[in-house]
Amino acid sequence: MKNWTVFSGVQMNWLIVFAGVFCLTVATGVSAEPNARPCAEDAAKLCKGVQQGEGRVARCLKEHANELSPACKKNIADVKEEVREFAQACKDDSAKLCKGTKPGGGRILQCLKQHEGELSPACKEKMNQPRGRQR
Repeated sequence: MKNWTVFSGVQMNWLIVFAGVFCLTVATGVSAEPNARPCAEDAAKLCKGVQQGEGRVARCLKEHANELSPACKKNIADVKEEVREFAQACKDDSAKLCKGTKPGGGRILQCLKQHEGELSPACKEKMNQPRGRQR
């Protein structure tokens, strides 16, 4: 198990924010290919009856990780990598521009959007790339 105490408060805030983004992208089946939804069939089969929202479908898929299709597993790995890259590119911007912003509910992302003109080139590039195509 990973020791989470090695992360600073800002890094932990980013992990929380991007865990939420991850849940949204997994639940909607975001992928690098337009109109592809590699986890949609898995969610329909394994999470039938689970109400969407608040990361419930993503939690269900995680509970069924061993049963997921190869395409869904790859999509989840790709999304995790995109989230990691985005967090890395924008962590300094968030610490500087959004230090008083409470994580959750997309507030940090909204703050970054409000400060778009002040973002570092790396963060601005990640902010302007469509989700699921940040490679």
